[in-house]
Amino acid sequence: MSLSDRQKLILRTLIKEYVKSAQPVASGILVEKYNLDISPATARNELISLEEKGYIHQPHTSAGRVPTEAAYFLDLDDKNLRKKDLKNIDKEVLDQALKDSDESNLKPVARALAELSSNAVFWAFHKNDLYHTGLSNLFAQPEFKQSEIVCDVSQVIDRMEEIIDELFDDLAEESHVYIGSNNPFGAFLGVTLLKYRRQGISGLVGILGPIRMDYARNLSLLTYLQAKLK
Repeated sequence: MSLSDRQKLILRTLIKEYVKSAQPVASGILVEKYNLDISPATARNELISLEEKGYIHQPHTSAGRVPTEAAYFLDLDDKNLRKKDLKNIDKEVLDQALKDSDESNLKPVARALAELSSNAVFWAFHKNDLYHTGLSNLFAQPEFKQSEIVCDVSQVIDRMEEIIDELFDDLAEESHVYIGSNNPFGAFLGVTLLKYRRQGISGLVGILGPIRMDYARNLSLLTYLQAKLK
């Protein structure tokens, strides 16, 4: 469904706030914190419209709203999102990790990605050599503090090699995003992937987290890494 420019602005602002806070976002927060040039009443009306179009929903009796999968996909359609550049300090961390690595061991880079993204990172070196790090980041997310969700995440980690084997050959050598219901790692997760080829050998690196993930930042991390791995 088409959105007005104002609705797009409100939706992207809501996504930004929700990614940061992990809390449902109320119209007053959007207007006051982000200095939107609209009244709270207008913001409320636009949120109602966005909810009717399926881009946000109101959990339980909360006064705030959270993005749906459709909202994240709409955000990702923005070509500028994929062109977002990294800060120099982030580049320096990755560059140092690459210097600390060698051709057969890129684990320092995986650990740097986990630190920079605040998510878990897995890396399939040559398809069958799997490494993962940053799991504590994953379990620290508010979404994963319930025991049943912890069990679900643990099962995904146990099946990770199998999931990657099923994906690996069909992926093009570029970045990919899977969100929620289209995510082979689990409908309650988001993942940004990079399949690359280095010295004739393919590998796959992924940043795994909740659906409430900063996809723009994680894509920027992988895009920068892709250029360095060539």
